[in-house]
Amino acid sequence: MATLTPEATELEEPEEHGAEGGGLWSWITTVDHKRIGLMYGGTAMLFFLIGGIEALFIRLQLAVPDATVLTEAQYNQLFTMHGTTMVFLVIMPLAAAFGNYLLPLMIGARDVAFPRMNAMSFWVFLFGGIFLSSSFFLGGFPDGGWFGYAPLSTQSEMIRMDFWALGLLILGIASLAGAINFTTTIFTMRAPGMSMFKMPVFVWMQLVVAFLLLFSLPVITVALFEVLFDRNFGTLFFDPAAGGDPILYQHLFWLFGHPEVYILILPSMGIVSEVLPVFSRKPLFGYQFVVFAGAAIALLGFGVWSHHMFTSGLGPVAESAFSLTTMFIAVPTGIKIFNWIGTTWGGKISLKTPMLFSLGFIAMFTIGGLSGVTHAVVPADTQQTDTYYVVAHFHYVLFGGAMFGIFAGIYYWWPKISGRYLSEPLGKWHFWLMLIGFNLTFAPQHWLGLQGMARRTAVYPPDIGLETLNMVSTIGAFTIAVSMLPFLYAMLVNSRTGAPAPADAWDGRTLEWSISSPPPHHNFHDVPTVEAIDDFWHQKYGEDDEGRAVRVKTFPEPSRYTDKYIHLPSPSYYPIMLAGGLVLMAYGFIFAPLGIPLFVIGALILFGGAFGWAQEDPDHPMGDHDDHHAEPDDGSEPDETAEEAAGDEVEDPTAALADGVVADGGDDA
Repeated sequence: MATLTPEATELEEPEEHGAEGGGLWSWITTVDHKRIGLMYGGTAMLFFLIGGIEALFIRLQLAVPDATVLTEAQYNQLFTMHGTTMVFLVIMPLAAAFGNYLLPLMIGARDVAFPRMNAMSFWVFLFGGIFLSSSFFLGGFPDGGWFGYAPLSTQSEMIRMDFWALGLLILGIASLAGAINFTTTIFTMRAPGMSMFKMPVFVWMQLVVAFLLLFSLPVITVALFEVLFDRNFGTLFFDPAAGGDPILYQHLFWLFGHPEVYILILPSMGIVSEVLPVFSRKPLFGYQFVVFAGAAIALLGFGVWSHHMFTSGLGPVAESAFSLTTMFIAVPTGIKIFNWIGTTWGGKISLKTPMLFSLGFIAMFTIGGLSGVTHAVVPADTQQTDTYYVVAHFHYVLFGGAMFGIFAGIYYWWPKISGRYLSEPLGKWHFWLMLIGFNLTFAPQHWLGLQGMARRTAVYPPDIGLETLNMVSTIGAFTIAVSMLPFLYAMLVNSRTGAPAPADAWDGRTLEWSISSPPPHHNFHDVPTVEAIDDFWHQKYGEDDEGRAVRVKTFPEPSRYTDKYIHLPSPSYYPIMLAGGLVLMAYGFIFAPLGIPLFVIGALILFGGAFGWAQEDPDHPMGDHDDHHAEPDDGSEPDETAEEAAGDEVEDPTAALADGVVADGGDDA
């Protein structure tokens, strides 16, 4: 069973997260997965603000016919950056934030497999996002669409699309490092007894997403390099006059792009699969079906890319094949939806904010899925292509689906992260305003698309009957913006002054609820042993003669401190060095030949950081780091030194973890 600390305290005022070591430098050099998760989430939320402002300008331009809020060139830049920001700088890193913070807690580990690689992944993401957004001040935002179709993306003499291609390559490095880290952590650091089919569904979905990234990122990397080479070195990959093929780019992009849809949505599916059982007071209906459906979605996702290309002249055989695969992928998606409904059916439902967002996710994602199935019908898809029907469809999937799920996760796990509940009244205002605003914005766009309104067009004439629905859509967009105000207030004010939350804030089912809130720096005083799915729940509850859950055990409030000496990964500044050097090289490349000195400086910093990383002393890479070890709660000396602990003979890695020893630095040295 999952082992809880024997020490207990009364419910105390929660300490500020990161109290193990304060100051800016401690955050810059941290390798703690929890801090990295918080930095991922905070940074992604800032980009969410930027992406939202871009969307509001787009809707202002389209509110009335022949508007002049933006020029056509500015409109092209804003819709390109809005899509790029929301996909690569908001939803993907928010999923990574949840994975970083929660994945080790949910599998009973003290950190991820490669702590310094984890830190590097964040800094590369941060600097890559800054690099991409800085193009606004250096010639203008990219303007070739978030998809960067060639030859449009290769013919412009402006450097805007160089920023786009290089920026995505940098962000791909961050995603690839995270995928390798998550995969290794899940396969090698699960608590004793936690077999694959005892893992929480959220962990399963993170694993599926990691494999999707590992297999799809190389494809888009090839396409982006070809764009850069066509633009800067005179190659002709996508020039038909020289024997190139612009359709090749579409194949490469969408062979990545459609798995990317599931990279964005599967983490939210995992979040909802954790929230629904807790607030329905029932186990997840059909756990293994939900897991296999997630894996099937990922597998089939590599076989549907060409439904984005039905108007590109593929021919009837290819169109028929991809039409069928597009229909097939709806089957595992439908399995998940029915399993979620089955989880709530007959349950004792509590409509707290996390549950509201989860139910909203199911409803909005179902609408998006149904409109997506229409794209499997080639004649219908031909009519819908490049219209606002498609815009409505993917926003129902990626905002109504992914973002609703992410907000469910924020409200659900924030008591664990901060030790305080977020305000329920503010949360419900947030949910209802966002739900209403979302449907006002995107439901009319289905009709606009069917009436022929083309996407990626800055103006439309006043005499074709599109004014009313466009105005409704714009009002809805500003309603979404207003809905963020109670959320921001709750996060900035209420999260510091709200009611203290106990360790088991929602009567949860998974291991993270068995430890204090906020979690100890070392996560677990004793590495738990798992005997069943939802092991923590089964420790608390048994069944009566009629099969109803009956409380059989109540745990005392766990302490954040222990009298054991636990060796933790040490801080390092080399991850930020590598990331900084990489981005300086990108700026130097953009502005060559004047930027060659900057490229050289960046290369020196990058290779210096890599060399220092390789040579770093795994025990004391930055000198004294005692404050990064778990200290005794009574002020006494630790029972044994790190060297003595490391010298203990163990038979396997899980035994080392159980003895409270975590190798620091050597894991990714």
